[in-house]
This record gives sequence, C-alpha cells and structure tokens, in this order.
Amino acid sequence: MDKMQDAFRTIGEVAEELDLPQHVLRFWETKFSQIRPVKRAGGRRYYRPDDVQLVAAIRVLLYSEGYTIRGVQRLLKEQGAKALIAASRANGRGLPPVPPDSLAPAVEPMALELAADFTGDDEGAVATRLSPQDRHRMEAILAELAEGARILQEARRS
Repeated sequence: MDKMQDAFRTIGEVAEELDLPQHVLRFWETKFSQIRPVKRAGGRRYYRPDDVQLVAAIRVLLYSEGYTIRGVQRLLKEQGAKALIAASRANGRGLPPVPPDSLAPAVEPMALELAADFTGDDEGAVATRLSPQDRHRMEAILAELAEGARILQEARRS
C-alpha cells in the first residue's frame, strides 16, 4: 500500500525511495541542519515531504553534480532550502553549476576522470560493466573519499 504524497515517511522508507543507506541520512542530518525529521519517543524519525524533497536535492548535488558537503552547505546558506527544492523540482538536474571551489581541492583531475568512468559521465567500458547498485556504491565511496581528502588537507594546514 503506497502512502499519500503528503504523508510522513520513516527513515527506512526515505532510504529506499532515494536509494540511500539509512546511516547516510543520519549523517546528513548532522551536516545539514535544514534536514529536521520529527523524532518520536524512542528516537524514531519521521520525514516530512519537504524533508524528503530536500534530501533528494542534496543527493543530486552530492552524487550527480559533484558538490562537496561544504559546497552544499554554502548553497543552502546562500539560497535556502526552498530554493534548492524548487530548482530540483523545476528540472531534475536543473541545479546551479558547480562552483570550482566547492570541489575538494585534494581530488586530482585523474581521480575525476576515473569518477566519470564509474558515474557514466562518459561512455567508458568500466561504466557499462557496473550495475546501477554498484554504480551508486562507487559514487558514494567517491564522495566519502573526496570529503576525507578535504578533511585531511585542512588538518595538514592546521
């Protein structure tokens, strides 16, 4: 039985709908204060429709558009959650272009070329052998590696 469009959703339902692991949703709640699911007794999360739309927009920015967490945080601060959702809704990929400084500086061009193979941004042989599930996993790993590289670079500066 499908829920109505405006019904609240559990973390498991949102994770399944957006093809994200639940732990990623919990992590994003710590990084993006705009994601605020209602928490009931026992800590069970219920996502409002706006929360789901915002998470979907963030997912596109991080996994498809090449933004880092810091880059998405900056967009949310500058434009607000409603603008991000509206841009995402207007055109599934009609989001602002990636500002060059939002990409992790430690990610070298060669790594970006490899990422294109895994994300299907070019017609490389590697991309054709990956299942959609494996491709999603590789995109998530790449995003985590880029964020880790950025954190390491910041630590080295300190």
